[in-house]
Amino acid sequence: MKQILLLLALTLSFTALAQKGTISGTISDKSLNNEPLPFANIVIKDTTIGVNTDETGKYSLSIEAGTYTIQFSFVGYETVEQQVTVTAGQTVTVNVSLGAGSYTLKDVEIQATGNREKETALLVEQKKAVEIKQSIGAQEMSRKGVGDVEEGLTKITGITKVGSRGIFVRGLEDRYNNLLINTLAAPTNNPFKKIIPLDLFPTDIVGVIDVYKTFNTNIYGDFAGGTFDIQTSIGNKSVTRISGGVGYTTNNNLEDFLLSDDAKTTEGFFGFNGKDRELPALLGNSPASHTFTPEESKKSFKSGFNAHKTRSPLNSEISFLHAEKFNFKNDAKFSYLFSLNFDNSYSIRSGVDRTLDFPSTGFIYITDFKKKTFSYKTSTTSLIGLNYSTERLKLTSNTLFIKTTDNTIEDQFGNTSPGQGNRLIRTNQLDRSDYLNTQLLGDYALTADKNQNLKAGISFAMTKYQQPDRKSFEGDQSSMEDSQITTNYGTFLRQYLTVDGNYFVSGMAEYSLKFGNKDKQHKLSVGYDGSINDMETSYRFIAGHTSISNPNPGGFTTNLNSIDTQINADLASNNFYFEENTGSTYKVKLREMVNAGYGNVLLKFADKWEVNGGVRLESSNRETKLRYQGSQTAPFHTKKYDNFYVLPSVNIKYLATEKANFRFAASKTYTRPVIMESFPLTYLNPDGTSVQGNPILKNSENYNSDLKFEIFPTSKEIFAITAFGKLLQDPIERAYIRNATSGRVESYLNSDNAKLFGVEAEA
Repeated sequence: MKQILLLLALTLSFTALAQKGTISGTISDKSLNNEPLPFANIVIKDTTIGVNTDETGKYSLSIEAGTYTIQFSFVGYETVEQQVTVTAGQTVTVNVSLGAGSYTLKDVEIQATGNREKETALLVEQKKAVEIKQSIGAQEMSRKGVGDVEEGLTKITGITKVGSRGIFVRGLEDRYNNLLINTLAAPTNNPFKKIIPLDLFPTDIVGVIDVYKTFNTNIYGDFAGGTFDIQTSIGNKSVTRISGGVGYTTNNNLEDFLLSDDAKTTEGFFGFNGKDRELPALLGNSPASHTFTPEESKKSFKSGFNAHKTRSPLNSEISFLHAEKFNFKNDAKFSYLFSLNFDNSYSIRSGVDRTLDFPSTGFIYITDFKKKTFSYKTSTTSLIGLNYSTERLKLTSNTLFIKTTDNTIEDQFGNTSPGQGNRLIRTNQLDRSDYLNTQLLGDYALTADKNQNLKAGISFAMTKYQQPDRKSFEGDQSSMEDSQITTNYGTFLRQYLTVDGNYFVSGMAEYSLKFGNKDKQHKLSVGYDGSINDMETSYRFIAGHTSISNPNPGGFTTNLNSIDTQINADLASNNFYFEENTGSTYKVKLREMVNAGYGNVLLKFADKWEVNGGVRLESSNRETKLRYQGSQTAPFHTKKYDNFYVLPSVNIKYLATEKANFRFAASKTYTRPVIMESFPLTYLNPDGTSVQGNPILKNSENYNSDLKFEIFPTSKEIFAITAFGKLLQDPIERAYIRNATSGRVESYLNSDNAKLFGVEAEA
């Protein structure tokens, strides 16, 4: 019976196969001497049946016998239709050559389509675009083994990663960069950085990263180094994947390591520690000079000063991805994507930290430390993406959540001042951030021929950055390797910093019109971009004090990593107490607003010249509310900084040959400071130094120019060389000020100007 069923199944299978035929062939590119065109589209007209060409331009499509109209198309190229008759059991060969068509300008600006993740498609887009822009897609990042966006960007010419300072573009640091997520402005998750650290974006959630090294009127005027536009992934195919891995870094993993007690728990491993570090509830929302009783200290401070000595394990990561796509009638499509990623890493950094002074007798070290830092980091990232599209409408909803922790134990050993050596400063710190960003975007073709389009988007984000119970103390030690320390309670300090991003709202809208007598090759765009950022801080201090009744007022000697035993005994004996010492400047409120309108026109002349020019009118407003030294309940003082900018931009492209272009770009832009650079808050470091924001810091104004030559030997290759120059008026610079009472103060000032010139090559 089984043999009969098998024979019947095979007969049915062969019968089904015999009723089908095959269409196959090669698609070539007219503009590149008929070289193969990868990832072109082949679709049976009025159906959802179709395939793409492979990397050699070949395709094969199996279909029922009959007569069909086949559509051949590619991003930025004409669509060709051809009628084909398919005979059962036979193969029909259809070779087609595609050339640039009337939809080039539209297609160059399409964001986050499936083909844009392919290397070859992005190279074609780069060749045909007027602006100077580079992109890296999911395919290239996967091929190069890239794990996150930051690593991916370093594969682009002119972009480097400089340690903990993040991404540098053409020698300009984080302050001069800007970040968009799906063309919408995005807040930072860390007020000490201009943009979100890009290593928090795993490649699982990224489709394409667009990098603008030149300014265009449709991106924000806060531009000098580069603007990164992260286009998140869409569910363009059905997939469910669970993956994991471990990593080893020399001198970091499987080494002696220090962790705070709350970080060595299961919650700490997964980045959910910090609850035991919260500000004691009895202090409330407003500071007061409250002195803690021994019983209050026992109940309020659930996290101590101990450090746990262990061995650092391997770094690890795990991710889950699920996506599904559905096709409906009338070419309607719906897809969704869910991604969840977790990773952790251990690092050990050793070095020196020195402050120099230059009196008339020669230079001296004000401070001279050897420094060793143990850091355990975690990050959790989740993306939910929903996409719906028809022939004329595209709707996208994205919700992005990022949670990070950084647990550090840092030792500084050396001279805290000239002549005062063998001092050790121990810092036990947790940096924690939560980031939630929800977006809704739409793109609608107002006319059937798609010559008029309207796109719009809005996002709402909330952020929270904390350094809860940042603990520090110092004392005498014979060497950095000594396990004993002699200290006194007057050096013990707990800091509680919270920066609440109450809301960050961003919006954009753009209308575009393609015009021209023949193939609508010109384009006019007008649009709006805007954002509003509302945030406030709370910065509280609790200091240790030696009681008058303490029998050892000069201090005590104990084990450095198990100091809580001595602390708890002295608290119980009333030899030591904690007291809040928060000043009136603990709370600062900030509101930043940007509103901009722009117009842009793209013109093509004589099949050789393309000119893209426009102007952006942008207002940038900053309102800061603060209290000066004095009463903690005094009214806030308000400082306003308002600017209005006229920002012109021009991009010119000359098609020297079918494979070579010359490009020129010039623009005016400006740069806003990092949040903490303009925040009137004094951030105190355990070594006595401090960082103080400058509320009257001005935006810098930038003048940019680029000249580029590029050649595309094949559809997969490029060679380019670019010369660029920048003039920065009122650039923002870090400055150091001597303070007799609190040591070195780091602040930020505007200098007169700065000039930057460079050459970069790409191959």
